[in-house]
This record gives sequence, structure tokens and C-alpha cells, in this order.
Amino acid sequence: MSKWQIPAKGGHMEKNTGVYYQNMTNKDVEERLEKNDVILIPVGSTENHGANAPYGEDTYLDTRLCEQVALTTGCTVAQPIWYGSHPYHHLGMPGTIMIPEETLADYLCYVFAGFWNTGFRKMIVVNGHGQDYVIPLAIHKFGKKFQVPGIVLYVHFWNAAKNPETGLTDLATKDQGGVYDTPFIHADEVEQSFALALFPELCKQENAVVTKPSPMLPPGHINNSAENGVGPIKWYNAFGSVGMECICTPEGVIGDPTMADAEKARAGVEHTLNYLEKLVNDIITKYPAGELPPIDKVTQRSREDIEAVIKGPTKGGRHIYTLTY
Repeated sequence: MSKWQIPAKGGHMEKNTGVYYQNMTNKDVEERLEKNDVILIPVGSTENHGANAPYGEDTYLDTRLCEQVALTTGCTVAQPIWYGSHPYHHLGMPGTIMIPEETLADYLCYVFAGFWNTGFRKMIVVNGHGQDYVIPLAIHKFGKKFQVPGIVLYVHFWNAAKNPETGLTDLATKDQGGVYDTPFIHADEVEQSFALALFPELCKQENAVVTKPSPMLPPGHINNSAENGVGPIKWYNAFGSVGMECICTPEGVIGDPTMADAEKARAGVEHTLNYLEKLVNDIITKYPAGELPPIDKVTQRSREDIEAVIKGPTKGGRHIYTLTY
């Protein structure tokens, strides 16, 4: 029997349960850092997901996963980034709040710097939205700008939802050996099944409607959202391949969410939680709280400067922004 709660019940964002950084005091954080200095940073979006799903779907996908991982590993979760970047074909969709990709990358870079300066120097970005072209940029901006020892990793749930023994994605269609009738695109059978498994109380399935995608190129070139379809070109490496949502699918859905079922997402949610739990535990085993990757292998800044910012501004050292801002 799985140890994970599926469907998940409730959330912890306004609870004093030791899960969320923003709900803790500085004393709470100081005590947490002595035991576990890994922080999960959910990065989602505010996006139209149709009449049956909340605008915050991509964010809740992250937070409900992160909460369960924090409770089993003892790590901390940051309150989520609610607004994200969107590809061109989302432009103008009512209800979808778009942040320019350069702005989001810079914002995330400084979120990383703030947590590093606080002592959370092992960060895992957990993403539930199609903004894969931005988060790596933010990570590399942080690495190049501050050049301090630490760990920043990026996990998208659709890459972690995988059977570890077979390697088969849990988002696969039936003809690929999976459980879904239709491939993952947006707010459809696949995504809505995950929503029903993680935040069923926010879903209104009685309002679900069916739409069809609007590809503008022959099949076999552009892969789908889960990157488990046919075609070597990732969906976000294309322009002119699909119609704009506000013109072609103003319902906010691309696919068939009426076929969604929490049980279809069970394996994917469990595998994602298992992976995130292992990742946190592997990091804290390799680098116990307070320990970092070796300075001489990750930066050529002066050892004196790095040791000062590692010590921190309130313990006889300096803050990270004395290096750059």
C-alpha cells in the first residue's frame, strides 16, 4: 500500500505545519537549517484551464506534491511562484497572466540568491507548467552571476512521472502501454487526472468540455506537452506550429477533460513523489545540512570572499550581495 495520500486532502499554505518557509519564524528556520537545508521552490502559473479547473492548476500541481515530500523528508517548501512565462500561442488568452521570460528568469535568479543568503543552499525547482525554456536560464544566470557553491536543480513533474523499472512515462496513451486514451496537451484527460488526484476539491468536472487541438503542420515533427509523442522537435522549440488559444480553443482546454480520473494519475503521482523524496534524501546524504560542494571545484572567486558569504552577515561574515547585485 502506498504511503502517499491520493487523492490529496487539503493544503498547507496557510497552516503552521512546518512545511512552508513563509509560515515559519526566523527561529524556526534556524532550527530547520541545522537538520535539513534543502528547499523546494514550486514554480507554476496562473492560466486558463477551462470551466472545470482552477486558474492555479499548474501551481497546485507543484505545491501538493512538494507538501507531501516535505512531510516525509523534513525539507522546506517555499510559497509558490504564481505567475509564469507562456509560449506565443497563449498570448491574449483571458485569465492567463503572462510574465515576460527575461523578467521571470531574473526574478527566479534573485529568489535563488535570497534563499542562498538565508542558508537554503540546496534548491529544487518543481515546475508544473510549460515554461521549460525559462527555468534553466534562471539557474544559469544565478550560477554565473553569484558563483557560489550550492545546488539548484529543476524537476518537471511530467519528466518524473515515470516507472523507474521500465522507464515508461506514466503519461503514456494506451497504444504506448499507458492508461490514457488521448495524449497530453493542455487541461485535458492527462492533466485533469493529475488535478483530480492532487486537489479534487477545486475541480468542477460537471462543467468540463471537449475541444480539439489545432496543429498547423503535418504530424511527426512537433512533440506534445509530455514529450512522449512522435517528433524530435520539442513543443516549445516551435513557432507557427499551432493556432493561438484565444482564437482556436477559447474554452481554455485542448483535449478531453471529461475522461479524467484520479486513478489514472495514481502511478504518475506516486512515481513523482518517490523521485522527489529520493532526490531530497540523496542530496542531504551527499551533503548533510551545512555542507556544500567543494569551493575549489565550483568557483574561482577568492576563498576568503566565499567563506565570508557562507558564514553569512549575522555570524561574522558577509551577505551574498557583497559579491554582486
